[in-house]
Amino acid sequence: MFKMFINAFKVKEIRKKLLYTFLCLVLVRLGSLIPAPGINNAAAQEWLKVTFKGSNSFINMLTGGSLTKMSIFALSISPYITSSIIMQLLTIAIPPLAEMQKDGESGRKKIEKYSRYLTVFLAVVESAAMAIGFKNTNPTPIQDGWLGVILVVVAFTAGATFLMWLGERITENGIGNGISIILLINIVAEMPQEFSILFVNKVFSQDKLAGKLFAGALVILIILITLVLIVLLQDAERKIAVQYSKKMVGRKMMGGNSTFIPLKVNTAGVIPVIFAVSIFQFPLIIASFFGKSASREGGLLEKFLYGCNTNNWFDFNGSNFAFKYTIGAVFYVAMIIFFAYFYTSITFNPVEVAGNLKKSGGFVPGIRPGKPTIDYLTGVLNKIVFIGAIGLTIIALIPIVCCGAFDIQSLGFGGTSLIIVVGVILETLKQVESMMLTRHYKGFLSE
Repeated sequence: MFKMFINAFKVKEIRKKLLYTFLCLVLVRLGSLIPAPGINNAAAQEWLKVTFKGSNSFINMLTGGSLTKMSIFALSISPYITSSIIMQLLTIAIPPLAEMQKDGESGRKKIEKYSRYLTVFLAVVESAAMAIGFKNTNPTPIQDGWLGVILVVVAFTAGATFLMWLGERITENGIGNGISIILLINIVAEMPQEFSILFVNKVFSQDKLAGKLFAGALVILIILITLVLIVLLQDAERKIAVQYSKKMVGRKMMGGNSTFIPLKVNTAGVIPVIFAVSIFQFPLIIASFFGKSASREGGLLEKFLYGCNTNNWFDFNGSNFAFKYTIGAVFYVAMIIFFAYFYTSITFNPVEVAGNLKKSGGFVPGIRPGKPTIDYLTGVLNKIVFIGAIGLTIIALIPIVCCGAFDIQSLGFGGTSLIIVVGVILETLKQVESMMLTRHYKGFLSE
């Protein structure tokens, strides 16, 4: 592998792209250390710790620790991801946007422009909600009253907008998808701290050496099993054979070749898990701005918020009354499956694929063109999406179950983070691989 990296650096174009990407990621990590003006970082960290009690650890990991540090990148690229998802949903609901999407490159650029505007709007709303929530707490982390609120809103919005711009520059001039690469570096940057929390709390805290060895081996085994499942899920696909009929073009007989349509088992990627986590986090965030917090001893609202916190699920060590909050995991699984189907229906249209096959003279062997092909593609897609959703659910639940069973709190490192890391690394390696193969170099994935 090291030799392959050396070969990649020998290609001038790839070397420039790699260096450009590296410098951009350095800017991302430096920006995560710059504190936002108008806010007391220590007081804000204490408020987050008390209010969310570890339930914000996953979101903090996606920001590379910028959330708890209250840096200018506290929002990270979450507004851009949210706006992109909203625009994809709107292309279904709004016919002019659907037509725009079909216009090719020009339509794609217009939708991207609207996504940028929506990103800035969402960044303003999120930063304003966070700043006003801080101001209404006692003691407040906001300095200088409403002037501090304005400074926080401007700083957070500027940081999110800069990361959006930087991600697009990486996509254009660097290696891989810029937004995914930024997500990757944020997660990787927090992994050492998450590993240290895990090992200090549950491995090194054991009294006997045998206990430490057993706990350490168990942690490593769980991580390895999760990684293997992720790699299998990311690479799994269902190939649908396609045959093209022969036809005369001038004096030559063209066509007659066969190919296949690759359908990924995990078509929606990590999007369903992110959606499900966001929905469970939303009530906690909104309630915190009104001074409400999760509690088993409180009223109905406090107990509901307690059940929304994934850290409180699968509490095998607590009383029977504590384990009942695991009912939230049932809704969590249902949401992952729902969003897997929903997002796949947006990204893959069997009617459009069947129509394109018919226009180009292609057909699935044994299936008639037209509606039978549509029904066949829909049936295959429904089956593999269900398998992918179940696999995604298992990967997402493994760290949650382990945290509940072994009483581990505030752990952001888990299945969702690993899915993002493995998926981005594989896609980036494939891009470098294809660039190297065009220059007659032996690539990464061939060994």
